[in-house]
Amino acid sequence: MCGSRILVEKSIYEKFKTEFIEKAKQLTVGDPLNEKSKQGAIVSKIHFDKIINCIELAKQEGGIILSGGNTVKLEGRCANGYFIEPTIIEGLNQQCKTNQDEIFGPVVTIQPFETIEEALELSNCTGYGLAASVWTQDISKATQMAAKLQSGIVWVNCWLLRDLRTPFGGVKNSGIGREGGWDALKFFTEQKNVCIQY
Repeated sequence: MCGSRILVEKSIYEKFKTEFIEKAKQLTVGDPLNEKSKQGAIVSKIHFDKIINCIELAKQEGGIILSGGNTVKLEGRCANGYFIEPTIIEGLNQQCKTNQDEIFGPVVTIQPFETIEEALELSNCTGYGLAASVWTQDISKATQMAAKLQSGIVWVNCWLLRDLRTPFGGVKNSGIGREGGWDALKFFTEQKNVCIQY
C-alpha cells in the first residue's frame, strides 16, 4: 500500500507542491533505532538498485526531480545500509513506465487534474489497484470517487486505517480474493471436492 502517485486538483497544485516538497525535505533519513529518523533503509541491494533505476528512468521519460533522488550515506552502525532520499517527481504522463509500475520505495509522482472524470481516468489507467485515498471536504465527491476508483480499498481523508474485521485485497494485478473478517476463513481454507460415482 505504498502510494506512488498523487493527483492534485489544478487550482491548488502549486500550493500543494511547494508545501509537499518542504515537508519531504524535513524527513530525516537514517538509522531506524534513532527516534529522529523518519525513514529507514531499503530492504535489499536488489531493491535499492531497482528504485535508483526507476528514478533514472523517470528522468529519461521527462520527469523533473523536485526533491530527493539521491542516495544517502550514513556513518556508524548503518554505514552499509541502502538509503535513498524521499523523491518527488513531476512532469510525467500517466502512460510512462514510472506511473505504470510499482516502485515500492520513497518515490512519488505528482500530477494536476481539472475534473473528477480526469482524476478517475488518471487513477484507473494503471494495471494495479490495491489502495487509493481521496482527500476532499466534499463528501459527495468522495463517495462518487470511491465508487468509481478501481481499487480494493479506498480511504477518504485518511490513509492506512485498517480494521482487521473488514475485507482486504486488491483488484487487477494487485491480486484476487480477500482476507480479513469472514473472508479470512475462506482465504486460509483449502477446499476439496470429492466426487464418488455409485
